[in-house]
Amino acid sequence: MAVKIVRQPNKIALIGVPTSAAAHGPGQEKAPAALRAAGLVERLQGAGYEVTDLGDCPQQLYQVDDEHPRARNMEAVLAALNALKPHVEQATKAGALPLILGGDCTIALATIAGLRRYYRSVSLMYFDRDADLNTPATTPSGCLDGMGIAHIIGRGAPELVRFWGEPPLVREPEIALFGLDRIDPLEQAVLDTSPIRRYLAADVQRRGIEACAREALERIHGTAGPFILHFDVDVVSSEDLPAVDVPGSGGLRADEVRQALEVFTTEKNLSAIEVTEYNPERDADGSAARFLVEMLVAALAKRLATLSPRPVAEEVPVPSEPTEAAPAAPPEAAEVPAETPTETPTELPAESPAETEPSGS
Repeated sequence: MAVKIVRQPNKIALIGVPTSAAAHGPGQEKAPAALRAAGLVERLQGAGYEVTDLGDCPQQLYQVDDEHPRARNMEAVLAALNALKPHVEQATKAGALPLILGGDCTIALATIAGLRRYYRSVSLMYFDRDADLNTPATTPSGCLDGMGIAHIIGRGAPELVRFWGEPPLVREPEIALFGLDRIDPLEQAVLDTSPIRRYLAADVQRRGIEACAREALERIHGTAGPFILHFDVDVVSSEDLPAVDVPGSGGLRADEVRQALEVFTTEKNLSAIEVTEYNPERDADGSAARFLVEMLVAALAKRLATLSPRPVAEEVPVPSEPTEAAPAAPPEAAEVPAETPTETPTELPAESPAETEPSGS
């Protein structure tokens, strides 16, 4: 059986994931609200998009968690993933582009898993200053945030590797690490033997932003099939954007990040965008939120101008859903059964109210 996904180029489904559970400290859980307050929805609508705001997943907060120094706050991280995944499924089936506001980088697992409900495989453009290839055995901090790619390729914490019952979530040759500027020695040892594509910030600047971005898309097959754009905003040099947990000078400047975003977002096979690591507690006047909104809206406005306004029908065979073995996780939303192909996309609700009671795990 198959579901016909009718992609609607002018529709965006906004999903907030207010979590700092995997981060180095509190604050990132405030990012979805801060980006909305900076006018994200109104600016997207002004650019011509029909925006459905699906509200926020339950809040998950950073805790010190000295009892688990190698993998902190695992229960709260799993709770955030299990809450996000069905929202991504819902938006994907409706034909909208999921725009996911994090939160820490671990949300990538749920975004990928949500898309893989309908696509047998997806590629990943990991636009990030860090490689995120540490594991509980190699981590200097115990923060699961720095292990995101390791979980995705099946090398990370077992509870998160098993979030998708048939790891890896994404094959290594179909991942590009774009904008790298910080690599731990043990992460470099992994990269030395891995087919993961990697684009160092210095090399991208030397060779040209647009050329490298297009090459990266082709190498992960993003020009031929669905891919996810993971945008960790600390890829922007701290000279231009200091409102992140681990700022760093050097790396890509704001205009260079804008150029790369435009290449990634105007590719028709882009199937989800997630924005992570912005910390409003380091942005007292809201200027960084406005900066990010301007950057996102400019790239997405160009996407709308580039793509045909006509819906694109795509018949997608639904893969067998693996058993997700994450312990102590909240129950999944009911799976959407496979359907006889239809021309009518699932309707998104006008708006789902945000959760009001944080879990505080």
